[in-house]
Amino acid sequence: MSTIARRTLLAAALAASLPLFAHAAEQKSVAVTAIVDHPALDAARKGIEDELKAAGFEPGKQIKYQYQSAQGNPATAAQIAKKFVGDAPDVIVAIATPSAQAAVAATRSIPVVFTAVTDPVAAKLVPSWQPSKTNVTGVSDKLALAPQLDLIAKIKPGAKRVGMVYSPGEVNSVVVAKELKTELAKRGMSLVEAPAPRTVDVAPAAKNLIGKVDVLYTSTDNNVVSTYESLAAVAQQGKLPLVASDTDSVKRGAIAALGQNYYDIGRQTGKLV
Repeated sequence: MSTIARRTLLAAALAASLPLFAHAAEQKSVAVTAIVDHPALDAARKGIEDELKAAGFEPGKQIKYQYQSAQGNPATAAQIAKKFVGDAPDVIVAIATPSAQAAVAATRSIPVVFTAVTDPVAAKLVPSWQPSKTNVTGVSDKLALAPQLDLIAKIKPGAKRVGMVYSPGEVNSVVVAKELKTELAKRGMSLVEAPAPRTVDVAPAAKNLIGKVDVLYTSTDNNVVSTYESLAAVAQQGKLPLVASDTDSVKRGAIAALGQNYYDIGRQTGKLV
């Protein structure tokens, strides 16, 4: 074998071994948090984990991985974000707006990837829908409202008053309510709002809509979705059709839904991570 051939083989062997040495020396870490556990957000998290695994980074094996839920409490979300910053992971993944807001407020240096956020601009996560040029990026689950209203019209022909229970503290829900009011007005319809600041307020808020609306509509509000069965029970008692923008809500009591595939959103998020 010639000297050149030996050198080529040696260089190839060294090049092949370098990633192994680098990986062994510095294992990457991913810290994931969600505002609450419910089917849509759980599906997004599963999509993230599966995408990482498909890319050769199986959680708990090739990468350090941790997950914490804020159990619906924004104050807990802030505590989790601060803990994650102290852990200094390579990336923080924040599922849903309150957790994303907490993570973005906690660091300007660690990359933050958000997901399941309807309007990241209104939530002040990024300055615009263009590349942020900051440490923040992510995937939005924003839905076009016109098809939602088309679905409501199919389920309840002639409906004029649409009731919506939502959390006034969740910026995404406030944005949806505002835009929904505008879209309904174009069709000669109106929105009847029922604020529910806490999970325990959801069922009572829904009860207040009985006799005032023709149909109930739910967005991806995390307070509402996390206790969907209680709202569905009220809708059934009041004989009100319940239409959702989260397809998993059909299994939990909605009569129909048109929404995103949150597992696919998770896979998109995993690619960014």
